[in-house]
Order: sequence, then C-alpha cells, then structure tokens
Amino acid sequence: MTVETVNNEHQTSGITSAMPADFYRLLKPRVMYLVIFTAIIGMLMAPGSINPFLGFVAILCISIGAGASGALNMWYDADIDAVMDRTAKRPIPDGKVEASQAFSFGIVLSLFSVAVLGLLVNWLSAFLLAFTIFFYAVIYTMWLKRSTPQNIVIGGAAGAFPPMIGWAAVTGTVTIESIVLFAIIFLWTPPHFWALALWRLQDYDNAGVPMMPNVKGEKSTRNQIFAYSIPLAISSILPTMMGFASLYYGIFAAILGICFVFLGYKVWKDGNSENKYAHEKKLFGFSIFYLFAIFAALGVDAIIAKVL
Repeated sequence: MTVETVNNEHQTSGITSAMPADFYRLLKPRVMYLVIFTAIIGMLMAPGSINPFLGFVAILCISIGAGASGALNMWYDADIDAVMDRTAKRPIPDGKVEASQAFSFGIVLSLFSVAVLGLLVNWLSAFLLAFTIFFYAVIYTMWLKRSTPQNIVIGGAAGAFPPMIGWAAVTGTVTIESIVLFAIIFLWTPPHFWALALWRLQDYDNAGVPMMPNVKGEKSTRNQIFAYSIPLAISSILPTMMGFASLYYGIFAAILGICFVFLGYKVWKDGNSENKYAHEKKLFGFSIFYLFAIFAALGVDAIIAKVL
C-alpha cells in the first residue's frame, strides 16, 4: 500500500464518532509522560523554588503543549502513519478521528497551554513552550521528517526542551545547567531512534520517510549510533563535573554511560551477525531505561541536596 493509495481511501472512507479516548491517543501519551517527567526534573534541579500551585500549572501546561504537538504531528502525518505497521492504528488512519478535528484540537491546546503558562508563571517558559510546539509540528514534522536523513538529529531538539522549560518556569532564566540537561536528551535521541529505524526499515521504506538507514545504509547508521553514544555518555556526567550534581550521581551516570557505549559498540561491530537486529533491539530497550534512570537520578540528587 502506498501513501497515495491511503490518501484516496481516506477521502472516501467514513469516520466513526470520536470518543474521548481517541482524542487522548492523539496526545501521544507515552511521549507526553516522558516530557512531564523530564520537565519535573528540570524544575527540581533549578535553584530556588516555585509556588506549588504555579509548579502544578507549569507542568500541566508543558504536558498539554506536548500533547498538542503530538496531535498536530498526527494530523500532518496521517498519510504515512497509515502505511506503517507501528502507526497504522493511530486515531486518524484508524478512522476514529477526522484530520480536521485533530488539527483544531492541536491548535486550541497549543494556544491554551502557552497563554496560561505565560500569564500565570512567566513568559520565558511560555516562549520556550511555544517554540517547542512550533519546532516539532512545523520544523520537524512538516519539513525535516520528509526531506533529510538528519531529521531525527535536528528534530530531536523538540524533545530536549522540556527540562529547560521546567528550569525556566522556576528561575525565569536559561542557564548553562539547563542547556546541559537539554544536551543529554538531544544526544540521546539519534541512537535511540536509529536503533528503532534499523529494525523497522521496511516501515520507513513503505512510507517514503528518509530515515538514516534507508538513505545512508545500515553500516553508516551503525557507525553513527556508536559515534553518538560516546558524547552522550560524556554529557551525562557533566552535571557532576560542573558542580550541580553529586559525585554519587556522576558514578551512577558513568556506569550507565559505559553500558550505553558498550551496546553501541555491539551494534557497530556485530551488525552483520546471524541474529540480525538483536543488538539494535537491546540498545533501543536500554536507551529508554537509560534516559529514565539518568533523569531519575538527577531528580533524587536534587531533592537530597535541597533537603540537606
């Protein structure tokens, strides 16, 4: 099935009445949970404090803004979502929600989240949230995703902003510390998604999305996965090296970083083994744990530092 065929089918197919659960799925809840988590860590690590109510408002707005990005992404990508096994059951290609409904939903949530964050918290965090939504929905989804194999490298910035927004919500500033938190997620994104893209190669071929393995080949992609794993591991220990996380965190992050580099090395070295994509699947699974563990450790470290 081609993208053109899917477009024709959508023009003639009926849409069933959308349920609240279908709109919730438009928000990409799994991605939204990660955004909420990293934004909370950014707030915990920021110097000073924030009124608990305003802190709740900030996290709510950040999560709604992330969900709005997901809805706009699904609106624009409905054609390619329909031809990929991983995304074919999303609400629009599955016939649960009309594309126009998803677009309106995403726009309303975007405006609401940015306005409330700016009016009740501060306008720097609101500007960063607005830029994040724009970057993901327009720069990544509408431009980079379908035009360059570097799509996930540049587009990954959208997923790296939440801890910086959380930091700005507390302090009203962007500092080098918040940029380091941004850098950890930014460097994590390419090896995480390229590991997935390698064993979902046919999906992206069907959709005509120029992911790195489809354009540059599997060998080049494995080389880059290993290459990115090294600065990622280094970035994860920068909070300790720069003095805003403890030595205990630094040791923990170093151990996780060594594990990530080792798995990246296995992907690079054993790419042509008989059990093809086994190492890519292991790296993909570990990368999810890695990001959660790094930010959880940063959060615990920040709480202990403030209590003591």
